[in-house]
Amino acid sequence: MQVPYTKLWSLSSSSILVIVFIFLAKNIQIQAVLTLPPNVRIPAIFGFGDSIIDPGNNNNLPTLIRCNFFPYGKDFMGGIPTGRFCNGKIPTDLIAKELGIKELLPAYLDPNLKPTDLLTGVSFASGGAGYDPLTSQIVNVIGLSQQLDLFKEYIGKLKVMVGENATASIISESFYLVVAGSDDIGNTYFNTPFRKYLYDIDAYTDLMVQGAISFIQGLYDMGARRIGVFGAPPIGCVPAQRTLKGGILRQCGENENEAEVLFNSKLASALEKLSTKFQNGRAIYIDIYNPLLDIVNNPNSYGFEVVNKGCCGTGKLEVAILCNKFTPPCEDVNNHVFWDSYHPTQKGYEALVYPLIQKYYKPILCSVTGSC
Repeated sequence: MQVPYTKLWSLSSSSILVIVFIFLAKNIQIQAVLTLPPNVRIPAIFGFGDSIIDPGNNNNLPTLIRCNFFPYGKDFMGGIPTGRFCNGKIPTDLIAKELGIKELLPAYLDPNLKPTDLLTGVSFASGGAGYDPLTSQIVNVIGLSQQLDLFKEYIGKLKVMVGENATASIISESFYLVVAGSDDIGNTYFNTPFRKYLYDIDAYTDLMVQGAISFIQGLYDMGARRIGVFGAPPIGCVPAQRTLKGGILRQCGENENEAEVLFNSKLASALEKLSTKFQNGRAIYIDIYNPLLDIVNNPNSYGFEVVNKGCCGTGKLEVAILCNKFTPPCEDVNNHVFWDSYHPTQKGYEALVYPLIQKYYKPILCSVTGSC
């Protein structure tokens, strides 16, 4: 699909502007919640992938995979539907604040994006995207190759703002989060005929891993050095898959979960091999499958009561345009792991993401700095 060039402003190349933007880049960060290792600087965060970290890039696309309407965002800054597939904040927002970068990570295609927003990072993620290029094409969203094109466009704008040297520093020292894979397996493979009759699941997960490694290599070639890659979640346990594949008891879809486990094992091995080729950088596999499955299997341990239904409407199928003003949300969203039939609530993300930050931030940062 065609993604419009994001013309946000016009700038002269005067040295005064460069000095101003560099000053802002060093002084607009918030207080980090996480205690970072000595001499470690993380100037920005960038998101790539699917709806888990899409803060609104799909809002103006001709696609059904968007959510810039009520009740989405009902607990976000007073009830603003920004295009986040959640009632509140999403993982990149939580990580940006924990690292002391900023309160929220905006969408790169947000028409209200300011030049200063670019200094501390943006998300290029698009709900419905996947490592398989067909996944994005089916639902007419921004594929991973197009997200790289937008990142290239972003780098060009940053160079105009702060110059070549400062841009290189921001790009190399920032944190990159890649989240994809669930739509490939949950939607493209198991819910459409386009791949299933050409590939068995072993071959299809190979195709997914090839797409993932190609994308991450592309990120590295453009200057990224600190890359975290979420594995795929237990997609068979999200409410929609329970409804579609879990039988009358709406149990977790076993085939979908087994496919995710297979993909994750291949992805982890491929990333470890790829990282050995990187100079002064690594791409770290981040296991979200087992932590999320533990939340689903032991909800009371995390303060939840409902795991098999989302908060929106009946909670069984409502997602994206099916979750709307005619499908009112539940009374207590904090009792629910899932907001709609596919995506966790903000509280669900907090239960998942905060422990992951503590577990993985040192391997990602120390691989670059060697100072931990």
